Amino acid sequence: MLLQRPVFSSPLSLVTMQATHDLNREVNCRPDCGACCIAPSITSPIPGMPQGKPAGVRCAQLLPDNRCAIFGHPERPAFCGGLQPSLEMCGPDREYAVRWLNDLERQTS
Repeated sequence: MLLQRPVFSSPLSLVTMQATHDLNREVNCRPDCGACCIAPSITSPIPGMPQGKPAGVRCAQLLPDNRCAIFGHPERPAFCGGLQPSLEMCGPDREYAVRWLNDLERQTS
């Protein structure tokens, strides 16, 4: 089978494809961040927060070093497991991630 190189209609299409690839590549959580455990609201029960968590409130399960105490445990809400780090969400720093998540919260409230 002969593989062909993609044909790009313009240099911009190559840049767009690269940016899309970069946004979709695997991203790990930033150490000492915790933005996703503070900014969004969580409507399902969390140990220590039986009514869920309001937006902007630190989760009861967020440790002092901003790691999740129930990561990988069955009592961790499905919302938390579904919120995966990405370049789009996490950006270059924690402040960006908090702003992005706050904006998302406002748009979906």
